[in-house]
Amino acid sequence: MNITLNVDETVLRTVRIYAAQHGSSVNALVREFLGGIATREDRVSKARERIRELSGQSAARVGSRNWTRDDLHAR
Repeated sequence: MNITLNVDETVLRTVRIYAAQHGSSVNALVREFLGGIATREDRVSKARERIRELSGQSAARVGSRNWTRDDLHAR
């Protein structure tokens, strides 16, 4: 898929130099960056789902709150 981006000329010039120095291209850098975001978000989503599953299977239960804020901060 093709997209169009508006990037400051100075930023683009700097990124082109960076890409050339690293044997890459601006397109490849953007593709890798966006792919990294998508991968992280997918992993986070899967981790959250797994936590929900595990919490549902847990025998642990939350008891009643028998303390006050002042109790927690008493010195």
